[in-house]
Amino acid sequence: MLIINDLSLRIAGRLLLDHASLTLPAGTKAGLVGRNGTGKTTLFKAITGDMSAETGSVSLPKNLRIGQVAQEAPGTEEPLIEIVLKADLERAALLEEEKTATDPHRIAEIHIRLADIDAHSAEARAATILAGLGFDDAAQRRPASSFSGGWRMRVALAAVLFSEPDLLLLDEPTNYLDLEGTLWLETYVSKYPHTVLLISHDRDLLNRAVNSIVHLDQKKLTFWRGGYDQFERQLSEQRELQEKGRVKQEAARKHLQSFVDRFRAKASKARQAQSRIKALEKMKPISALLEDSVRPFHFPEPVKTVASPIVALDGVDVGYQAGSPILKKMTLRIDADDRIALLGANGNGKSTFAKLLAGRLKQEKGSMTIAPGLKVAIFAQHQLDDLRPEENAYEHVRRMMPEAPESKVRARVAQFGLATEKMNTPAKDLSGGEKARLLMGLSAFEGPNLFILDEPTNHLDIDSREALIHALNEFPGAVILISHDRHLLEATADRLWLVKDGHVNPYDGDLDDYRQQVTGVSANSREKREADKASKADRRREAAARRAAMEPIAKEIRATEALMDRIRKRIDTIEDELANPAVYEKDPSTATQLAKERSQLTATLNGHEEKWLKLSAEYEEGTAE
Repeated sequence: MLIINDLSLRIAGRLLLDHASLTLPAGTKAGLVGRNGTGKTTLFKAITGDMSAETGSVSLPKNLRIGQVAQEAPGTEEPLIEIVLKADLERAALLEEEKTATDPHRIAEIHIRLADIDAHSAEARAATILAGLGFDDAAQRRPASSFSGGWRMRVALAAVLFSEPDLLLLDEPTNYLDLEGTLWLETYVSKYPHTVLLISHDRDLLNRAVNSIVHLDQKKLTFWRGGYDQFERQLSEQRELQEKGRVKQEAARKHLQSFVDRFRAKASKARQAQSRIKALEKMKPISALLEDSVRPFHFPEPVKTVASPIVALDGVDVGYQAGSPILKKMTLRIDADDRIALLGANGNGKSTFAKLLAGRLKQEKGSMTIAPGLKVAIFAQHQLDDLRPEENAYEHVRRMMPEAPESKVRARVAQFGLATEKMNTPAKDLSGGEKARLLMGLSAFEGPNLFILDEPTNHLDIDSREALIHALNEFPGAVILISHDRHLLEATADRLWLVKDGHVNPYDGDLDDYRQQVTGVSANSREKREADKASKADRRREAAARRAAMEPIAKEIRATEALMDRIRKRIDTIEDELANPAVYEKDPSTATQLAKERSQLTATLNGHEEKWLKLSAEYEEGTAE
């Protein structure tokens, strides 16, 4: 059992937890959620004893083994399988002692203990974990030094899972996993036999792998039963009740105070007034809700519309070395409004395909036809290192708008979703999520027709991921997504393409089918899915067709919105002029003309608003399932 009692934590003078308490029963699998920067990782440090508390304590059972992923990935010459096996310190120590032990009794004790901890099946268990995280048998025998940092972090994760600690602490473990690894980890954690505390912003992982949620908010910890969707619903209901209670209490306080103010000086009412004063003193105020709003993402529309197909491939091979293609014989087309998610384990060529579309790789064979005027933007997490560390967001955007006035540059930075105070912060001092926003905004700066996003959610919290989903669904161009976040893919993609065995082909199933294919675990019964009149894949295709059919109305809606904005700006300008007394003294006729123009514009605006409402209703009806 993990008991956190009256805990306060502070970093660099900033209070992150304020007398917070939590009890986590043994065997609980809990997701720790909260906005970025609220102190989740700091709480882990307090649990492991790597950070001292200002007040309070963290209590754990004696001899409880805590496990978390090492901050530095192993880079030795040892094979991966040996690194993972050595993570079980007791087994490694017993095997080492067995080599030199001479006392028959001690040798017998060693053998008994090795049998108790199932040491003889250890290599098979380690191999299973490594395979689940993407390492085949040949890779498991290779030295760790031959892998990149991201792959070595998977080895570190495999090691801590193999050691099977009593309390498993996982801090954003999916950041270095692909979708396939994430699906495997989800199943593994859900069956883990001990206590798990998992920091994650992956909604599906939090719905399937854990059975409770710990919410870090307003410097307090709150325990909720159930997965993330259940927590979100209960939290919304609680906040709604709290706000209703606050409004009701405020009305009662005003009523009591009004009575006191009217009658406290009257002798005949003094006793009643005094009783109401006591009632006011006993009334514990219900605090107003303090919710930090999440800044939206905004991706500019393509400057020029291009006709479909925007990209057409016919028998294309592509790779990094002549004669050794990574992907072969690709015959595909991408249309102007496609939303495509790329499936397939890391190393199969998803990023290679993205680089081909972005023009960073040339095909070796076959033909690749690009629509005239096509603009392609690509965002990838590794590009965060390309930001100029000493330059702030304003300076990054200024490079792309050298002639623009400062106000326009800052307005463009604001569209990235960066707060005003962050515009002048050097890139090196921005959080991971803020860097991602900056890079995403710079990538899509010129209004691409095709936007490719490679793992865009790694540094975004759940609310920011929802904002990204909204922005991508609003974006009128084509989108290619590579992501381990299944919720993002479900909410934005109309089509699924599988990158596997050197080929890219449309995947006719849905993500539940793919999950079963990867893990062998079905989210829904096959019989139920077959009984459905339309599969999710069918609905995605139908949604794409409906959206294409309604595109003329969508264009008219956007044009009407732009016209309404211009009219409102003109009305605001006229009202500013009419608010100046000098205009009536110097030129009354101008004032009369301005008032007349304002009246005409207001009437025109009302007409456009009615048109906009009618078009919007028609569009919603036409695109609804």
